[in-house]
Amino acid sequence: MNNNYDITVQDLQKLLDGETKINLIDVRNPDEYEEDNINAELIPLGDLPDRINELEDRKGQDIYIHCRSGARSDRAKQYLIANGFENVHNVLGGMMAYRDNIK
Repeated sequence: MNNNYDITVQDLQKLLDGETKINLIDVRNPDEYEEDNINAELIPLGDLPDRINELEDRKGQDIYIHCRSGARSDRAKQYLIANGFENVHNVLGGMMAYRDNIK
C-alpha cells in the first residue's frame, strides 16, 4: 500500500478531534494563514526548501499538509517525498473544502 495517500477534510477533522497530536503543516502564505487557520504549523510552500531541516526529526511519522485548495500542498507532498519523507498526506480540497464541509 502507498504510505503517501491523500485524505479528505472529514478524515482530517477526525484526526484533529482525536487525542493524539498530529503533524499538520499549512503551506499557504502568512496572510492566508492569519485570515483563517486550523492551528497548523505555517511553512509557506516557497519557504519549504529552506526550512525542510525543521521537519527532519519527523521522517517516518505521518505528516499532513494543507493549503487553500490542495494544489500547493500536493506540490509540498511531492517535494517531501522526493527528499526522503514517507507517510506524507495531502488534504484534498484544502481550506476551501474544510470551510465548505466542516466549519
